[in-house]
Amino acid sequence: MSDMQASVTKTDNGFSVAGYEKLNYDFAFVEGVFDIKNKQLAECYQKWGRVLTVLDENMKALYADEIKKYFDHYNIPVTFHAMAVGEKAKSIETLLKIVESMTNFGIIRKEPVLVVGGGLVTDVAGFACACYRRTTNFIRVPTTLIGLIDASVSIKVAVNYGNYKNRLGAYHAPIWTFLDFSFLKTLPIAQVRNGFAEIIKISSCADLKTFNSLDRYCEELIDTKFGRLEGSRPEVRKVADEICYDAIYEMLKLETPNLHEIMLDRVIAYGHTWSPFHELQPEPPLRHGHAISIDMAYTATLAYDRGMLSKEDHTRILTLFSRAGLSIDHQLYDDVAIEKGTEAILKTRDGALRLAVPSPLGQCQFVNEFSVGDLQRVLKDHKKYTAGFPRSGDGLEAYVDASDTGEPTVVSPKNLGKGQPNGSANGHSNGMSSKIPNGHKALVQDAHHENGDLMNESKLLQPVQA
Repeated sequence: MSDMQASVTKTDNGFSVAGYEKLNYDFAFVEGVFDIKNKQLAECYQKWGRVLTVLDENMKALYADEIKKYFDHYNIPVTFHAMAVGEKAKSIETLLKIVESMTNFGIIRKEPVLVVGGGLVTDVAGFACACYRRTTNFIRVPTTLIGLIDASVSIKVAVNYGNYKNRLGAYHAPIWTFLDFSFLKTLPIAQVRNGFAEIIKISSCADLKTFNSLDRYCEELIDTKFGRLEGSRPEVRKVADEICYDAIYEMLKLETPNLHEIMLDRVIAYGHTWSPFHELQPEPPLRHGHAISIDMAYTATLAYDRGMLSKEDHTRILTLFSRAGLSIDHQLYDDVAIEKGTEAILKTRDGALRLAVPSPLGQCQFVNEFSVGDLQRVLKDHKKYTAGFPRSGDGLEAYVDASDTGEPTVVSPKNLGKGQPNGSANGHSNGMSSKIPNGHKALVQDAHHENGDLMNESKLLQPVQA
């Protein structure tokens, strides 16, 4: 709401207006947000006596019955709008279909739309709400690990335009975000790993305690989907909950003073300097978690080379990525990728590199002085380091497949780097894989890149030859 204390003063040739927009939105951790014992979400809609829910087709197939049963219990009729799956659906056309459903539903100015899904869904539906009557409330229920840890913190919403990712968008905060990690039970391991990279990101530069927990429990956290699978050790579940709580809290503390990204030195941009360019170079593209892991690992090597990171901490960072099955190198992460990626990010960051580096581990400094030649020299050293790691630095299930896009993946093995192409998505722990062949669809990439980078669906960049 606008601050009623805003002022208007006369100037020599007109007027000067001073004011600000107050943002007030809340997060709630809820185990089983659609369990009828948890009435907090229902209470948000009792005033309205109805709810319009936007989700993707696969989430509807998985959870529509549960959602309807929940709202039926509270005598709140629910209407579903199911959008298509995958990055191609992150479009103006999809947004307009949501708008049409909002019109047919008869959304009232302050009535919140319920948005359930990964970052792609919350981005598109959130932008539709930002556009509708210039602003319409929404409530967000993220369902992927990236959505829960990373995308849920931001107030950025967007769609792709032409060949550019997130080129059209807005800053529009939900009135509530309900964080329910039980959704991880139906998330493929490959997507859990994808989100794991974002927690390494924030802990490497801002939270040593969380990094130490990731380091101690890495494999078990991923294998048990952060303690959500039946039979998980209580200790792991407890640690997982602490990790997620602390990671979100750190993200919020860093993002809240800069929700509209007015300040360009951003700690959470660790791993997002060269990855926006490189992420799209392989065919099929890398998953976002793997792309930023390569960037973070290389950046850690750069910090080590400059004496900003100890040898021990440098080794710990690279080893954690490798143990998690995340990529720390790629054959197309080469001199051209460094040159072109640097050129692109300088435009986004107003002419400065503003490279976030862990220094020391758990804290952050920014690097601005560089030459492309020096960056390329360090890359050669980085490749020597990664050659000694398992899989020579390759990640597991590193490439976008049908579980990301909703479409068959066209594989060109020559462009995949040293590793082998992915198969189909992992199945569901709840036995529903026959109903949803591609598993719980998650976003193809993090929906919150800093820049409008070229998108991979309608027109791929030509792969850079190593």
